Amino acid sequence: MSKRKTIIVTGCSSGIGAFCARALSEEGWRVFATARKPEDLEALRRDRLEAHYLDYREPESIDALVKAVLTATDGRLDALFNNGAYAQPGAVEDLPVHALREQFEANFFGWHDLTRRVIPVMRGQGHGRIVHCSSILGLVPMKWRGAYVASKFALEGLMLVERMELEGSGIHVSLIEPGPIASRFTYNAAQWAEKNIDIANSVHRADYERQLAKLKSGGTQSKSKLGPEAVYAVLRDALENPRPRPHYLVTRPAKLGVLARRLMPARMLYRMLADQS
Repeated sequence: MSKRKTIIVTGCSSGIGAFCARALSEEGWRVFATARKPEDLEALRRDRLEAHYLDYREPESIDALVKAVLTATDGRLDALFNNGAYAQPGAVEDLPVHALREQFEANFFGWHDLTRRVIPVMRGQGHGRIVHCSSILGLVPMKWRGAYVASKFALEGLMLVERMELEGSGIHVSLIEPGPIASRFTYNAAQWAEKNIDIANSVHRADYERQLAKLKSGGTQSKSKLGPEAVYAVLRDALENPRPRPHYLVTRPAKLGVLARRLMPARMLYRMLADQS
């Protein structure tokens, strides 16, 4: 047991995290999977995963997780997959400051906190893999998603700098930009919009009603939407390739978004993206 490769995978209640945690375990990794709800933790344990409570907005839960994992592994950790996140929809002008702060606590500050706690361990052992499940919206913007876009743009910048600073340490940092993946992500986003946005009194009320209907129906319906196994395929490369990439683009829309950013004039690019929102 102690010789198996060890990894922390966050956000394992459903979707990408749940699939990747179970797939890694089946391939021989010792997986420490995190979730917030007791029922999700119990489901992970039934599948013989070592499940721990984690809420990125609670520093004490991050501290407890790292201590528990290092106690179980005799102070060793081979990899970290930061994945747990949510999206706070809403026009920027309608976005309460407290909602933006909470978005950053969950999607940015908590990720940084957890990452900082494991780097000394990886430095001490001379190797490690840190993979962040970012988003194509960390590279190109989209209307009604300002809070999420901001958190992912910040994540991309911070972790790319960290990648450069860890060069030569044996620790490799990669970012995954999935694009549309089948999960409960959009359903959860709808709940955050209804919680924090004053939809009834917004000048964007009609747009919100349209967007909420789309989110509650599962988001974009397209052949380009892939399952979480597509993310797992690139996660494996990021964990095992001797020279992992800085960025892993998963779906066709993600690849097209990066290509458009490179080739199109900015004014034309932002107009095109606005029309697609």
